[in-house]
Amino acid sequence: MTELEQYYNKFSEEKRLTRRHGNVEYVTSMKYIHQYLPENPQAKILDVGAGTGRYSVQLASEGYDVTAVELVKYNLGILKSKKSSVKAYQGNALNLSRFSDNTFDMTLVFGPMYHLYDFSDKLKALCEAKRVTKQGGMILVAYCMNEFSVITHAFKENYAKESMEKGKLTEDFQTVTDKEDLYSYVRIEEINRLYQEAGLERKQIIAADGPANYLRPVLNAMDDETYELFIRYHLATCERQDLIGASAHTVDILCKKEG
Repeated sequence: MTELEQYYNKFSEEKRLTRRHGNVEYVTSMKYIHQYLPENPQAKILDVGAGTGRYSVQLASEGYDVTAVELVKYNLGILKSKKSSVKAYQGNALNLSRFSDNTFDMTLVFGPMYHLYDFSDKLKALCEAKRVTKQGGMILVAYCMNEFSVITHAFKENYAKESMEKGKLTEDFQTVTDKEDLYSYVRIEEINRLYQEAGLERKQIIAADGPANYLRPVLNAMDDETYELFIRYHLATCERQDLIGASAHTVDILCKKEG
């Protein structure tokens, strides 16, 4: 069993997106999924790195033809136990060979980039998503952002000096991670390079959760009305380019160009 599998066997991915900070990410991502889905109510969606099916199961319940790929058996088991119409398989983002070219109207890559450490692997995953997506189809890719890691882990949790000494933080404050760290953090420059080298067209890039992860205890203490105001605030500002880099997660919304 890999370290990643051991991690997800203990970490409750099922609960993450239902907690208040995670719900911000979920509500935001669903808004843009629906915005970019084609009018066809039976559009085909591929969810790569589907986790326990938070997105897959909901989209299937809306009538879409949903296929899910998940690396971790534990998560896959939870997804399948929900008895939805989702067609679920074990697999990873680097090899989607079970699917033909130009199959899906939309491909979601909402987990894999968090755990791919080399630029070449990230590019390979993005190119695989592009291959299986139809001409003119959409690819939504989520990333963990560098500044969130630096602000929270290095400074808020006081690991800055240790991280510098161990070579986990560069002089220009870029995180350096590998498989032992489980997560990979990027800056906007790397995201830009990825979609450009994959030959995709960007429609938008958004802050999936904005300041929500910094405010976990504050969000949990809010009354329902104030929390709804926070959701409204976030949705009103999540496209602002001056805020995206400091979000915990971003979603790059890309199109596979015709021709």
